[in-house]
Amino acid sequence: MALVKAGVVVLDCAEPEKLAVFYKELLGAEQTHESANRVEIKGADGMCMAFRRDVNATPPSWPRPENALQAHLDFVVEDLDEAERGVVGLGGRPLETKDAAGPYEERGYADPAGHSFTLRLVPSTAPKQG
Repeated sequence: MALVKAGVVVLDCAEPEKLAVFYKELLGAEQTHESANRVEIKGADGMCMAFRRDVNATPPSWPRPENALQAHLDFVVEDLDEAERGVVGLGGRPLETKDAAGPYEERGYADPAGHSFTLRLVPSTAPKQG
């Protein structure tokens, strides 16, 4: 038997209402709860997120070491270019990753409050050739 009933990813931010709108649009989610200091959403795939008001919240500075990455989110997409246009259109911004090694099958971004997340290509199910 599980010790907990469910898990929720919670991001601290100064304006939870605004950040919830960004993620609702990004995930095609619906708002499930709102109080003075917290907004919760649930995506069509069941992913739950919450945004908690912290007027002193400072975003991580990843990839810079001063206020290193504490956690980040990964989202799987079918088309990186299309997803990037959508993220930027919603107010997100690409993060500079000058030294990213290997094929560019993922890209880093920050949401409007500065939390980092990654868009990753759906892993190919086709058999390897060669």
